[in-house]
Amino acid sequence: MIRFTAIMPLLLTAALAGRRCAAFSSQSRFQLFGARSTLAMSSSDTETEIATNDSDFDDFSSKVSFMFPGQGAQFVGMCGDLCKEVSKAKELFDIASGILGYDLLQRCVEGPKELLDSTEVSQPAIFVASMAAVEKLRQEEGQEAVDAATCAMGLSLGEYSALCFADAISFEDGVKVTNARGKAMQEAADAVDSGMVSVIGLKKEKVHELCKVASEKSGESIRIANYLCNGNYAVSGSIKACDVVADIAKPDFKARMTVKLAVAGAFHTDFMAPAVSALEEVLATVEIKKPRIPVISNVDAKPHSDPEVIKKLLATQVTSPVLWENTMESMLGGDFESAFELGPGKVTAGILKRFDKAAKCTNIEV
Repeated sequence: MIRFTAIMPLLLTAALAGRRCAAFSSQSRFQLFGARSTLAMSSSDTETEIATNDSDFDDFSSKVSFMFPGQGAQFVGMCGDLCKEVSKAKELFDIASGILGYDLLQRCVEGPKELLDSTEVSQPAIFVASMAAVEKLRQEEGQEAVDAATCAMGLSLGEYSALCFADAISFEDGVKVTNARGKAMQEAADAVDSGMVSVIGLKKEKVHELCKVASEKSGESIRIANYLCNGNYAVSGSIKACDVVADIAKPDFKARMTVKLAVAGAFHTDFMAPAVSALEEVLATVEIKKPRIPVISNVDAKPHSDPEVIKKLLATQVTSPVLWENTMESMLGGDFESAFELGPGKVTAGILKRFDKAAKCTNIEV
């Protein structure tokens, strides 16, 4: 299997759920944020109520957009120096370690890589590292820089970081949920032989066609899981179907390249369905509030203001394609002026540059 990060930094995003995606306020210092939904309701009254409660962010501003990475962005050594320099960042890791029952900072700094890359460790690790990056920004640039954000978004797992930043969910609950999410997704991946392949150099219509042919040839399921940007899409499916994609993409469809991703399974497809109920259970135990700023959902590329809708979308996110391409188009199509990427790596910044090379983006690295 090719180590895709060595080939192209942008390919990191394709792994979303893979290898490497100051006090806040005295009361909402460690909180997280939300999304929106088109879920069918049982009565017209309920539909009206949901529509009213969930439409507060329809005309959101993308002037200053905060972006958070997803699984696959982690690396051994992250946050070591940061926690020495930013005391609030170290506090976050101490709190998280108490919840998880192991020293999370040690695993981030020392690894080993195989352990940090595991789905159940990397998910809370990236979440905490991303919130530590917020503390770094706060310490270096002041509260004004943090308050300047007009909207937030996160790549797959990064949506939880964005929600926490927007005070929709507490930091403690964010650790709890990302830990449970990582374990549930790992268990779902272990139950069936599946994987992901990054397809480079084709438009999404051709990738859809590629998946259809691969499904027919293999007799098994595969589909686009991550819509990252034009020419960079990740497909998820059975290992057999993934092998067919890798075999025929270049000779038959003229793809530039394919990269089998080092991930646990076919994330963002129905292969992750067993993880949904476990995620719903843990989400039922946490409080989600209306975000203080719009947070863009990966499921429909829209911001949501109704906490119950946000919860439902977070549960379905693990089986739904990531619409990051739509999110970037929506962000840049508004009053966008600048972006910040907060957390490990430069994945979301790299994608942004694929849309607009002149787009201003500041990386707050860990």
